[in-house]
Amino acid sequence: MSITRLFLIRHGETDFNKKQMMQGRGIDAPLNEVGKKQAICVASALESERAGQVVASSMMRSIQTAQPLAISQSLPIQSYEELDEMDFGDLEGKKSEDIKDELDRIHGEWSSGNVSMQIPGGESPVEVYDRANGRIETLVQGYNSGTVIMVLHGRLIRILLSEWLGYGLKNMHRIEHQNGAINYVEKNRVSFKPIYLNRIDHLDL
Repeated sequence: MSITRLFLIRHGETDFNKKQMMQGRGIDAPLNEVGKKQAICVASALESERAGQVVASSMMRSIQTAQPLAISQSLPIQSYEELDEMDFGDLEGKKSEDIKDELDRIHGEWSSGNVSMQIPGGESPVEVYDRANGRIETLVQGYNSGTVIMVLHGRLIRILLSEWLGYGLKNMHRIEHQNGAINYVEKNRVSFKPIYLNRIDHLDL
């Protein structure tokens, strides 16, 4: 059975990440200096992987992380809005510690199975999965036995992997993610197999 190799990378650090502020689809922040170094480390770690596609969201932090990869792989960056981070709506730009009660309430609803519940002014996990997974299915359709490298976002990676690996969206909190981390899964026609998740040993900073 033919296999598509998918590398999902979380973008490098921004100042919003550093300050633990909510940064979703509504904030288009650039990488900071640590994030730029993480992007170079990612490109070096995957240098031996001969990719057929380098894919990013439309957001600056994703595209900037993908740039060293694209140069290393001698490929253009394919950028898609459907792969943007979740829209955190009214929570965008706020410090996590200042909205802890609201975050706990939202995560509690999602963990109980209410994954169609939207963040106020934003999106639900189901909406994010549908738009992103639809784009990825289109990208890999008919692209068997190839390698696709995608630079994405933390919550989006949780949403995709929780569904792909059979945990269900209500268990997306089980998926760990760090800036610059690499996740590698193999896809056949019927299922996804995790090879490694949240790899960070390449981030020699």
